[in-house]
Amino acid sequence: MFSGIVEALTPIVKIETEQGNKHFTLRNPFKEGTTIDQSIAHNGVCLTVVRHEGDLYTVTAMQETLNRTNLGVLKEGDYVNLERAMQMGDRLDGHIVQGHVDQTAVCTEVKETEGSWYFRFEYETTQDMIKRGYFCVDKGSVTINGVSLTVCDPDIQGNKGYVSVCIIPYTYENTNFKFIQPGTIVNLEFDIIGKYLARYNALLSH
Repeated sequence: MFSGIVEALTPIVKIETEQGNKHFTLRNPFKEGTTIDQSIAHNGVCLTVVRHEGDLYTVTAMQETLNRTNLGVLKEGDYVNLERAMQMGDRLDGHIVQGHVDQTAVCTEVKETEGSWYFRFEYETTQDMIKRGYFCVDKGSVTINGVSLTVCDPDIQGNKGYVSVCIIPYTYENTNFKFIQPGTIVNLEFDIIGKYLARYNALLSH
């Protein structure tokens, strides 16, 4: 379980492919305290540490994860947002994030707005996905590349969903949002509470 408050930004040092899996070796900003089997969110994707040596650690993404997220298009040298799992008793500064990415989205617009940054994203949708809670509501929460953000200007037109977010300068400088531009693929995790409510409503309507 995560909160969507990114702790560190780190580069991918090496990517190895083994059948349908990819092993990502990253520079470890946490150093002490990193252990085998530890869960860390990478661009919002919960992955398990499988190797830890010196200032590097390795995680593995299976084919299903690569298909549903932007991990499959990352390259060596790309920077990834990191967050370690929450500890019981911590303040929940963002919102409840599972680290289970629902789908990807594409950035369609980036602009600076009086010191902050505005980003617009487009994602594929269907009526079935909407019934399962894969949509955004104004002033609700959404996780983009592992960052907990407040939704503005959500919209659905046909098979396209749209969501915008505004980024304060601190978040822009300390996450990989500073590298996002039109055409960049990002990870989306919709609000788990919204998904439960949408599913419950769908069951009641049967």
